[in-house]
Amino acid sequence: MRYFCQDNPTVLALETEVIEQRGTKILLAESPFYPGGGGQLADLGRLRWSDGEVAIAGFQERAGRLWLDLVKAVPLPRRVEALVDPEFRSKQAQLHSDLHIVNALVFRQFDGALVTGAQMNADGTARVDFDIPGADSAALRALEPEINAIIRQDLPIRSERIPADRARREVGLLRSLSVDPPVDPDGSLRVIEIAGLDRQACGGTHLSSTGHSAPVRIVKIDNKGRKNRRIRIALLPDDAESA
Repeated sequence: MRYFCQDNPTVLALETEVIEQRGTKILLAESPFYPGGGGQLADLGRLRWSDGEVAIAGFQERAGRLWLDLVKAVPLPRRVEALVDPEFRSKQAQLHSDLHIVNALVFRQFDGALVTGAQMNADGTARVDFDIPGADSAALRALEPEINAIIRQDLPIRSERIPADRARREVGLLRSLSVDPPVDPDGSLRVIEIAGLDRQACGGTHLSSTGHSAPVRIVKIDNKGRKNRRIRIALLPDDAESA
């Protein structure tokens, strides 16, 4: 499914029409929310109108349409304003963009190692797992200065859509060991590019450039079985990198 937020990532407040309501289930004409997926948490947000508002509890895709689940059933007017929580979206976009940086460096320095799992958390931490048999934990931890150097370079981050069959032929574009990003109804895949560094298929939300991220710290390297290495990162205050 192609989400509005993928093509309009800076739109966090959107006036839109209520197409259908079934108790707490709501279908909007346009929805600015990211419903979660690929290790990224779903947006937080609410609907607001002239004399009321209600928080959103979650999302559900049905028959190619994104339904919102409200925290309680309330009668809605025909038009509402859909509001994405900006702080939460920013934190998820920072973590997702930073994991792409980690992914790019590991892919380049560890012979094309593929991702076996990823998760972004609400507390500003995230983890990404790689299939790297015998990788030295110290070598992985040593990536931290380069990650932060790339953040400081403020490299542009862009998205495009290309045909899925072309994406499968492009070496390094699909980085997951077992799961590929979903193909859009028109047969295309969304590709995220960090200028001069990385290019890979992904459906989540990202920053417009690496410099919009806080610095990060690699907080732990875990061995998850014979092959898997898990890198855990955390966003830091802007002045904490050199502390």
